[in-house]
Amino acid sequence: MFLRQSSSGKMESMIGAKSCIEGNIVVEGTLRIDGKITGSVKADSVILSESAAILGDVTVKSAIIGGRIDGNVQAQEFVEIKPSGKLFGDIHSRKLSVAEGGIFEGRSHVHRDEDASNVIDFRARESASS
Repeated sequence: MFLRQSSSGKMESMIGAKSCIEGNIVVEGTLRIDGKITGSVKADSVILSESAAILGDVTVKSAIIGGRIDGNVQAQEFVEIKPSGKLFGDIHSRKLSVAEGGIFEGRSHVHRDEDASNVIDFRARESASS
């Protein structure tokens, strides 16, 4: 269920289900969390299992949330909240997905690419058609 891996094809770091960590964590690559963390997490990707919890802010490229986060999430690419996932805080990301049953309480800021070539001006099209 939570088996997405890094672009290199491997899981770089894991925090076990019986682990409780207090302090900030910085990891290069993918971090799978099954335990509890009190502090901020910074990684390329974070995968939170159903038993995992973070009390603190998360800064990543992508996050898959099956557990609970009490804090803000800053993701360069996407945030995915699974049916068992709970996020209580704000999200800043390009893409956001909340599965049925997933809980998100906070504000979402979904950023769009500023590439003007992808923008369609419907008013200009309508004027040209007339």
